[in-house]
Amino acid sequence: MKIRIYNARILTMQEPLTVSEGELWVEGSRISYVGAENGEAAGKIAWDRQIDANKNLLMPGFKNAHTHSAMTFLRSFADDRPLLSWLNEQVFPMEAKLVPEHIYHLSKLAILEYLTSGITANFDMYFHADKIAQSSVDCGFRTVLVAPFNDFVSSLEEVEENYVKFNNFHPLIRYTLGFHAEYTTGRERLEGLARLAHQYKAPVFTHNSESESEVRQCIERNGMTPTAFLNSLGLFDYGGGGYHCIHLSEEDLDIFQKKGLVAVTCPGSNTKLASGIAPIQTLMERKIPIAIGTDGPASNNCLDMFREMFLVTGLAKLREKDASAVDGAEVLKMATTGGAKAMGLSDCDVLAQGKLADLILIDLHQPNMQPLNNIVKNLVYSGSKQNVKMTMIDGKILYEDGVFHIGTDPEEIYAKANEIIESMKA
Repeated sequence: MKIRIYNARILTMQEPLTVSEGELWVEGSRISYVGAENGEAAGKIAWDRQIDANKNLLMPGFKNAHTHSAMTFLRSFADDRPLLSWLNEQVFPMEAKLVPEHIYHLSKLAILEYLTSGITANFDMYFHADKIAQSSVDCGFRTVLVAPFNDFVSSLEEVEENYVKFNNFHPLIRYTLGFHAEYTTGRERLEGLARLAHQYKAPVFTHNSESESEVRQCIERNGMTPTAFLNSLGLFDYGGGGYHCIHLSEEDLDIFQKKGLVAVTCPGSNTKLASGIAPIQTLMERKIPIAIGTDGPASNNCLDMFREMFLVTGLAKLREKDASAVDGAEVLKMATTGGAKAMGLSDCDVLAQGKLADLILIDLHQPNMQPLNNIVKNLVYSGSKQNVKMTMIDGKILYEDGVFHIGTDPEEIYAKANEIIESMKA
């Protein structure tokens, strides 16, 4: 497909952040031109479609750097409970009832929501990687899988098999080494995963320092915080990062800085589960890379990057007691280029010639985006999912003006999700 989008405002997310006017061309899966209006040259090309952007905003899609997509079946099912009670008494027992085919359908439901929020890629940690990957490929969605390895799920052999398989599976799919958390994964298994990381020179990601009790219990077991303990095993020798990263010590911050680890903040989930507020300002001051995740739809409960962006900066201002803390423009970077860095998606981080065409069109002709005093700040402080007019991944339009183009009727996906959860409650 050859698609021309013209009469657009364009935010490439390249430094410095500026909004220009012009057009963008897509040929196949990649951007072939982005810049000033070039009608004369465009007139010589046989376009499959030309889209008048009507002065709306083109920008890279958001990257959801931590989620558990298939947990859509637990949305609003196990709310208003403390983290460990929520996990052990509600989530884990229900997850035990899942079968592989459920994962396929429940992941599709999450993909629909990602598209409405302008999310063009997710960093997905869940079981049955083959079903997650297939649902993404069938919908045309980009997914980076991360192993949910722990004492109860998977084996080192399976992790390695998946690492090799899914990094050669489909252009939309990648796979990263990881494990659920220190408190669910024994030392012997962690040491084995560290050997894999060294063998493949690969980064490792995990839930890290999400709650005070998690950190305290790790210190009681190992004499060190989760970050220090995992680092002592060599798990971070080739980079990686942590999800949540709320209760970090000075030593932890030093390790993140030295190893170039990414802190993936999930403020919606952390707020709902009363886990705490991540030290975003401190992370920024130390130049530690930051990305944003929604976490899963059982703990958030929505997969909305606009809400997450506002919470990142809003909660940081409360934590620091400083309204100038964590500038909105920096948060937009976390949601786009920061997520791309965490997920290893250097080919679709910004809008530039030769990059993959993973982009969104933001409707500026709505009251919450007017006046246009500062479009970047509007996105973070007043933007919402209602402003997403179009979501394109790999050069294909998957969502436009409220209509999905993923090869499946959304109503069928909704019906299947309800059927799955009802069968579990029976």
